[in-house]
Amino acid sequence: MPDHTQVYKSQAEQYDLLISRQPTLLHVIEEIKPVKGLDIIDLGAGTGRLTAVLAPHAKSILALDTSVEMLEVNAKKLKEAGLSNWKTQVADHREIPTKEHSADLIVAGWTVCYVASSNQPNNEQNIEKVIQEMKRVVRPGGTIIIFETMGTGYETPHPPDFLKHYYSLLENRYGFTHKWIRLDYQFKDLQEAENLTRFFFGDELADKVVKENLVTLPECAGIWWLTN
Repeated sequence: MPDHTQVYKSQAEQYDLLISRQPTLLHVIEEIKPVKGLDIIDLGAGTGRLTAVLAPHAKSILALDTSVEMLEVNAKKLKEAGLSNWKTQVADHREIPTKEHSADLIVAGWTVCYVASSNQPNNEQNIEKVIQEMKRVVRPGGTIIIFETMGTGYETPHPPDFLKHYYSLLENRYGFTHKWIRLDYQFKDLQEAENLTRFFFGDELADKVVKENLVTLPECAGIWWLTN
């Protein structure tokens, strides 16, 4: 499996191309919390998968990530869209750099997993810190929405073993509601499918893409949400 920390640092544009091959999540978020006129924080905002679709409807949006390079791509998109209601900042999820009760909505897409994985030391403490920070920052009646993988290359949920405990804690300790959706990658051709899959997911999945001619690569995503 490629080193995602290095990917986010040195291959942000390539990563952005990969996620552009998935459907927008605006309607999924709006089914949980209508976003018009809200103050929003996007944790692990990266190149703007969520920031770019939320910003046009938000009162304000703060995009946070540990990667300067990813945030540069995000900011470029927002500038090109002619928006001025946004800010980007390098930050750790365990220390959100804003005052308490400053957001109506917090979204975190495919990001808390990096500190919450059972492969990480102090993973339970990390989860506790992230959740408490989210609750500190979100306003009464505000909403937290977390997206994470439920399996790439699978048509039904197949979460990685190292994330199962984290997902269980979200539901059983912290009271998040959960559902899953399909979020398939739709590549323009098999060559692109192979290249982008190998780049981010590694050789095993890329070899499967080639063998099975998967121009459409199935992906399952989990959604967890909580109203403060």
